[in-house]
Amino acid sequence: MIKTGILNPQINSLLSRVRHTNTVVISDRGFPFWPMIETVDISLVDDIPSVLDVLKAICPNFQIGKAWMAQEFLKANPAKTRTAFAGALRGIELTHEPHVEFKKRIPFAIGLIRTGDTTQYGNIVLESA
Repeated sequence: MIKTGILNPQINSLLSRVRHTNTVVISDRGFPFWPMIETVDISLVDDIPSVLDVLKAICPNFQIGKAWMAQEFLKANPAKTRTAFAGALRGIELTHEPHVEFKKRIPFAIGLIRTGDTTQYGNIVLESA
């Protein structure tokens, strides 16, 4: 039995299949469904778990080289939220791009982890280093 780290078997399976330069998406509760990619839905209620909860949980055992978020995130959220995301992504190359461009990355992802997050535009695409 696993005693530490990610306990969810679907997330473990998804992350174990990610290779160099593959991507994974961590999304909020309202992110569109993409039938062509595996979705692990761990949403429970509003903001549980959050995108940041998942990001913090996978970081110790997942080498992230780059990350992308929607540019709209910067204007739609208060400084406290922007600072929390920046802190969680510290040391990782982060690019903000228009939401329309951001969504073009999704079909190429290995999978998507859907959370209960309500942060506007709080979705992240992570590229494995």
